[in-house]
Amino acid sequence: MSVSYLARVSGKVQGVYFRASSQQMAIEYGLSGYAHNLGDGDVEVLMCGEQENVDKMIQWLNHGPESAEVTNVTTKEVPWQDHNHFSIG
Repeated sequence: MSVSYLARVSGKVQGVYFRASSQQMAIEYGLSGYAHNLGDGDVEVLMCGEQENVDKMIQWLNHGPESAEVTNVTTKEVPWQDHNHFSIG
């Protein structure tokens, strides 16, 4: 079953290749969506795809790339969004 989840990742997550790493992982898991920096220093990640793969991505977000220091991840299911790919911006 396809689902969409929105995550907000807090900590040292900007300037540490978090978005680019998120994109690589999302592609590996076959997900679409996006990873965007927020003005308060957090990163917002939309993940669309199979529940099992979204769950794997959420697990990955809890630590992120090696240079990141994730302190908190909040997630919520949102209505399905159809994206062609996983973008960063």
